[in-house]
Amino acid sequence: MRILALDTSTRSCSVALLADAEIRVETAVRLPETHSVHLLALVEHAMRLAGWRPGQLDGLGVCVGPGSFTGLRIGIATAKGIAGAAGIPCIGVGSLEALAASLLPRNGRICSLIDARRGELYAAVYRAAGERLEPLAPERVLTIQALLESLKGPHLFIGDGVTPHAETIRRVLGDQARFAPVGQNDPRAGIIARLAAARLPHAADERGRLLVPRYLRPSDAETAPRPPGARRTGGTKRGGPVIDKDSGLR
Repeated sequence: MRILALDTSTRSCSVALLADAEIRVETAVRLPETHSVHLLALVEHAMRLAGWRPGQLDGLGVCVGPGSFTGLRIGIATAKGIAGAAGIPCIGVGSLEALAASLLPRNGRICSLIDARRGELYAAVYRAAGERLEPLAPERVLTIQALLESLKGPHLFIGDGVTPHAETIRRVLGDQARFAPVGQNDPRAGIIARLAAARLPHAADERGRLLVPRYLRPSDAETAPRPPGARRTGGTKRGGPVIDKDSGLR
């Protein structure tokens, strides 16, 4: 089984190739330009290194969020294009789940956090049991104070939302708080590839047509006050893709 996986949900842009449960190629960049500048070049480079052709792929995995509004649109649109051209299934994987899964195997509670800007976090809590993850709280967007009020007992924190709030977490939870290494705080395409491969045998072959970004909240463009009579541009009333120009993420 050969899987191509993409992640564009945060400031990091990564691509991975997996074959028979082994990561053959994994590469990531963290550059100021929008991910659309690098993503296809990373895919082509990875495929060339592995000596693979698109027709040899069995499936594709892509991170569907939550995360950067613009980044998610770029990653999902690219994944749909590749899946449609190659005639392969496309599997969506959540960014918070991918963060937690990168710490397996382990036992205990894991709290995945991604910076959502506006003083908020995208968060989810899981119970890890060896190689398995069980969601204990739904994915949500909230403040660090509201999150910590909901947590009891030891938790291992991971994600780019941890660093700006590490001192607050330590102050509230004390020795009940543990932290993943800083180098693991971005979702990895290699983990997305493994999760997608596990789901591929049970997936409907939709070429990703039904995949949509998991935003969890409206964009800044949708919630910003508008002058009287001004018309909103971009997005859809039903939460279609929009560019979050004020997020600071690419």
